[in-house]
Amino acid sequence: MSQIIASAAESKTEARFTASFATTPQAILETQKLRYQIFAGELGAQIDGGADGVDRDEYDAHCQHLIVRDADGKLVACTRILTDEAAARAGGFYSSGEFELSMIDSLPGRVMEVGRTCVHADYRSGAVIATLWQGLAAFFTRNGYDYLFGCASIGLEDGGAQAHAILRQVQAKYMAPSYQRVRPYHSLPASDIAPPDKVRMPPLLKAYVSLGAKACGDAYWDQDFNCADVFMLLNVSDICPRYARHFLGIQPATSATVVRVQA
Repeated sequence: MSQIIASAAESKTEARFTASFATTPQAILETQKLRYQIFAGELGAQIDGGADGVDRDEYDAHCQHLIVRDADGKLVACTRILTDEAAARAGGFYSSGEFELSMIDSLPGRVMEVGRTCVHADYRSGAVIATLWQGLAAFFTRNGYDYLFGCASIGLEDGGAQAHAILRQVQAKYMAPSYQRVRPYHSLPASDIAPPDKVRMPPLLKAYVSLGAKACGDAYWDQDFNCADVFMLLNVSDICPRYARHFLGIQPATSATVVRVQA
């Protein structure tokens, strides 16, 4: 059994969710199938998943795969962590295929990348997202990482109108200073579609900015995944105190809590 590193419940009557690391080939395959189900099946990403419908790449072998299960053991969310040490063995970070990342090399301290994050369509609740982030928080605090970064994606199903509206909000409120910018290799093109009256920030992007992460420049246009990727950087020491209490478990027992249970 994997070590449980975080748990949460939406209410007293709802099932609890637990976060742990996938430590067997079978568990990692589960995450790859969930990724394919969401990215290719739901979002229309151009992924060669083979006959079994699996999203895998060369980085998976170097990553630690964080998963969230419900009370029945069903996999409901996952993400993967690529540490600076593992990235050196992998030939670089995944994001380096989308952005020029020399800025990351200049950061003081240890860094880790988060990617391929997805949540099952039936479980996109605050408790699941919180459990996933609790697991990340437990990992970076236990191992002494100073920075976390990754891409938060915005879908382009409407031709990009909503994405541009969200990006304007990000640029107005959540931009990193000029010395912490990265450059996308393929920028999101302009859209001539009228923006919607109201837009909703995607859950992962919302979680990033709520914690205090900053956007590090223009979005990358990922044509294979039909999305705009926003490069987000979180300085662990800058985490918003209210969200630090939430994600690090300093809350009443009825809320999300971080636990460490040995296998």
